[in-house]
Amino acid sequence: MIKIVLLGTGNVAEFLFGAFSESGRIQVVQVYNHSLKSLSRFADQVEITTSVENIKDADIYLMAVKDDVIPELSGSLTNKKGLVLHTSGAVSLDALNSNSRRGVFYPLQTFSKNREVIQRNIPFCLETNVPEDLELLKNLAEDIKGTPYSVSSEQRKKLHLAAVFVCNFVNHLYAIGEQICKENALPFEILQPLIQETAEKILDTSPHESQTGPAKRNDSTTIKTHLDAIVEEENKAIYKLLTQAIQSAHGKEL
Repeated sequence: MIKIVLLGTGNVAEFLFGAFSESGRIQVVQVYNHSLKSLSRFADQVEITTSVENIKDADIYLMAVKDDVIPELSGSLTNKKGLVLHTSGAVSLDALNSNSRRGVFYPLQTFSKNREVIQRNIPFCLETNVPEDLELLKNLAEDIKGTPYSVSSEQRKKLHLAAVFVCNFVNHLYAIGEQICKENALPFEILQPLIQETAEKILDTSPHESQTGPAKRNDSTTIKTHLDAIVEEENKAIYKLLTQAIQSAHGKEL
């Protein structure tokens, strides 16, 4: 049985707690957070603490906390013999230099409150300073139905950047589309089959090859009509920038 202390209570921590709890080989023995209020939803399931001095001994100390908290919090675990991990996509392994055994257990997925994530096949980007610990993390990821990848700190930073483009930025574009629908008494659901097909298309086709739309076609009349219809200057600027980027990528000029 692998014993884990989970440090953090946010969306990633909540997902990992649930995934570990369903595994037959992993036991979360304690959850830490500086805020007792944040720990309340774990209180009836596992031992909790708001004091780093009271953190229990374990095989793994897994920090699912804000990036800027990682160095200081990991420094408070220097007296622990277990493997100290963080779950950040943007923080280097070197941020844990005060720990003799250290690593990264980064789930490449988006986590939101009040929405359950299907665990199967979530990519876990793994890195350790001790080769033997990498095998431990591979087994840990597979135990919760994840897919392990060995990824360096530099690679992970670039992967996190790519993830921001394909997830966070795209989601903001969804929000703009939803706003336009609302302003014109249209249900956002009418766009959902289009969104789904666009996402599914790239499973077997390069995003570059699957690009469609007025920018790809160099349809200047439609582009002008769209720009005239956009009220918010910020959204107009986004439309122009993305149109120009598509035109450039496909060798066309506005």
